[in-house]
Amino acid sequence: MSDHTRAPSEEPDDRPDPDLDPTSMPEMHGDLGPVLEEPPGPINWNLLTADEAEHAWLELNQWVNWLRSTYGLSTSVIPPMWHRHPELHWELSALHTHWLSAFDPQQNGSAPIGWHRDFADARQRLRDWVAASGTRLDRDRPTRQTIWPGEDEAAPIEETPIENRDEDFVAFVIADVERRRQIEHDFYASLNPDTGELA
Repeated sequence: MSDHTRAPSEEPDDRPDPDLDPTSMPEMHGDLGPVLEEPPGPINWNLLTADEAEHAWLELNQWVNWLRSTYGLSTSVIPPMWHRHPELHWELSALHTHWLSAFDPQQNGSAPIGWHRDFADARQRLRDWVAASGTRLDRDRPTRQTIWPGEDEAAPIEETPIENRDEDFVAFVIADVERRRQIEHDFYASLNPDTGELA
């Protein structure tokens, strides 16, 4: 009987599902925190607060490490510096949300095969993004941008060697969180303290 049809006198079964027991899950490389307790809605990275972004980055990093290890993905699909390429982290974030929803215990039993079908499509898109971005196993460079007429010339793009991927990820997240905190601080500082409206 589902939660929706349970009689009021019945108590819910609080025993954990053995298939969802974290102690029975394979070890994740770069374990940076617990997995989400319930599937989220879509993540719009442009609108996340500092705290939301920190949590989302850590969850996504943990899942991407699990994904690349579980499926033996090469760097032509998921390179070490995916977090520094928006086209990659948006794609991986969408794939992660889709995975969480497809493997939710309340989901239809055929949902995982749908996820795997979509995963095949996503792998091809990831290969395209990686090829265009120029990021590799041992070196990285920002994705080249096309300059439209009237725009300022872009700064020269240089490759940098990847010394320690995990350290770079942590530094990247710290900088992103601090940037978002500054935006939040500036916004609240612009409010009229008496009315709460923009000054």
